[in-house]
Amino acid sequence: MKKLLLVMFLALLTACGGGGEDSSTSSSETPALEPIDLGAVGELTGTINLEGTAPAMREIQMSADPNCSRLHTSPVQEQFVIGENGSLGNVFVYVKSGLPDRNFPVPDEPVMIDQQGCMYEPHVLGIRAGQTLIVRNSDETLHNIHAMPKNNPEFNIGQPVKGIETKKTFANAEVMVPFKCDVHKWMNSYAGVLDHPYFAVSAPNGSFNIPDLPAGDYVIEAWHERFGTQEITVTVAESATVEANFTFSMDE
Repeated sequence: MKKLLLVMFLALLTACGGGGEDSSTSSSETPALEPIDLGAVGELTGTINLEGTAPAMREIQMSADPNCSRLHTSPVQEQFVIGENGSLGNVFVYVKSGLPDRNFPVPDEPVMIDQQGCMYEPHVLGIRAGQTLIVRNSDETLHNIHAMPKNNPEFNIGQPVKGIETKKTFANAEVMVPFKCDVHKWMNSYAGVLDHPYFAVSAPNGSFNIPDLPAGDYVIEAWHERFGTQEITVTVAESATVEANFTFSMDE
């Protein structure tokens, strides 16, 4: 009788999943951090152009803070970074959709925003969700960096001492996160926060490059702080270089 009860108990335990793997966990598992097959990738490259004549970059009045004004002769805003032949810099370009459902490793290397010459450097940047952001004050004056995201917690950090650094992270993807300095009203910057590594910021000559992109069909978006966004659909083939050129207009 005891042997029969023991057999029945073990059978019931097995039927309920006791002692074995929980099959319900498979549906909630995080997509694997599989390495990208570099033999099955392509490259996305392109140029950002501006149609029409951009206004001259507005001069910044820094006289209210001598620690800032003495560092410049004629400082200007960075909203319009125009190169030869109407190219446009400081445009954030990224893969908006089409990537496989998986996680991509977050780099150990931090990304930095430096307050240098009473300007944010860089003016536009990309960072991964979960990647460390270092905020540094390289000036001999008080700065604060005020991040105003919509999909992440807001923060406002005062940095009164030259050389001070603060570390922050963004948990969630968000394009774009604006930054400002409440002490120096002309200071502003933008960060594209993504859950994948396929993004770039256009150089002053308008060029950008996104390497090692797995073969597939993608929607590519370009963002500019004055002109908003544009989208292009591209097909990336193995070992191929695909161009995605964007043209913004002063009429927009």
